[in-house]
Amino acid sequence: MESVKPLAVTPSKKLARNFAKVLHLRAFLKNVTISETNPKDETTPINWSESFNKVDEDEELQEQRVATEALLAKVFASVSTVKGAYAELQHFQSPFDPDGIEASDKLLVSELKHLSELKQCYLKKQYDPSPEKAILEAESKETKGVIKTYEITAKKLESQVRLKASEIMFLKEKLVEANSHNKLIEKRLNQSGSLSLSSSSLDNNVNISGLSPSHFASILRHTVKSIRSFVRLVVDEMRSAKWDIDAAVDAIEHNVVYLIEDHKCFAIESFVCKEMFEAFHFPNFNLPNESLPDDRSNQQNWFFQSFNELKSGKVKDFLSVKPQSSFAKFCRNKYLRLVHPKMESSFFGNMNHRNFISNGEFPKSDFFTSFAEMAKRVYLLHCLAYSFEEQAEIFQVSKGCRFSDVYMESVNDEMFMCANSDKTTTIVEPEEEPVVGFTVVPGFRIGKTFLQCQVYLMQKKSSYFQ
Repeated sequence: MESVKPLAVTPSKKLARNFAKVLHLRAFLKNVTISETNPKDETTPINWSESFNKVDEDEELQEQRVATEALLAKVFASVSTVKGAYAELQHFQSPFDPDGIEASDKLLVSELKHLSELKQCYLKKQYDPSPEKAILEAESKETKGVIKTYEITAKKLESQVRLKASEIMFLKEKLVEANSHNKLIEKRLNQSGSLSLSSSSLDNNVNISGLSPSHFASILRHTVKSIRSFVRLVVDEMRSAKWDIDAAVDAIEHNVVYLIEDHKCFAIESFVCKEMFEAFHFPNFNLPNESLPDDRSNQQNWFFQSFNELKSGKVKDFLSVKPQSSFAKFCRNKYLRLVHPKMESSFFGNMNHRNFISNGEFPKSDFFTSFAEMAKRVYLLHCLAYSFEEQAEIFQVSKGCRFSDVYMESVNDEMFMCANSDKTTTIVEPEEEPVVGFTVVPGFRIGKTFLQCQVYLMQKKSSYFQ
């Protein structure tokens, strides 16, 4: 620390003070001369001592004020340096840097001692002999301390950015790995037929008289899962073939505003459901050259028997053993309606699938296996619908209909939900009541029981309604 001395009067300051006294005396004598020329009060005494003392007091107060400012400037500069040293000390702890920690610690201890010395100077009234210079040096020191603190803060933020970037890269890799793993599982499930209906509530011990709407609901859930599995495969093929997804979706459903990009797959799912459930209300799906028992009771037994025959085996095995069965005809008919020739050509570069099916054979590709699995679920649902005493009826709702939670289920509930900090959700009331954009999955009615259809909701102020 720089040396400090008691406040003293130097020779130069004495000379300045004497010079000031002479100027003051000269001015005073001038006033006296004027007073003698125009006397007003001859009895007023002249106090020489008081005049000189006043000049001395003013100078001492000014010097003391400047000296105090210099001391405070040193205190602030030391505090700023302590702050910077402490921030630097924390920075060197992670990653651990022993040399940096030692240097920061020495600087911190040194500045704390300096602050203690400044305190003693203030108590003993010891001030810097050159306060103006000391103030400039202190301001420079304080600025350096502030800059060091900002530099350490910037380094911490850069380190956090690098850490977050590393975490993002790691999570992206995990996401790719998870998606790849999920696709492998889906492929194995489709190949092994492990989405077996034997796991549902409808086992082999249930007879036709014991059927209930809960059995139908269980089969419907499996059907929707297989439809969505096929839709994901179609979307992947469309992206690989560089399709314009927006144009394809708009061709299916016009003037629909989707909340997020992924919601566009609901339009494709809607298209697949429309084709697969087309003619569901006919006992034979309106297939040509298909005969059924005339008696209603015999029809029930025939459909229930067909259901039990198809549900347990693998779809590829069933098609190879019974290529002329009702299900095989249904499978051919739906594929040719659902998969357009241009779609097949863009996906595979040829129309081998279509040629195989037109010639009474079935392809062995993963794409057709996924389609056949979906067709099997739809056909099983149809057989079960006609196995009830009161056969199940299919329904859907039109675009623009008011939403009803009795008959409908929304696939985009997040439109009306917002996440809270406590991980709960709050219902967000829209400005206008939501309406149906389109039906994704049809609903069913069995007697007085309704199985809700799944719909995509949108705001009524959409351009479609204006």
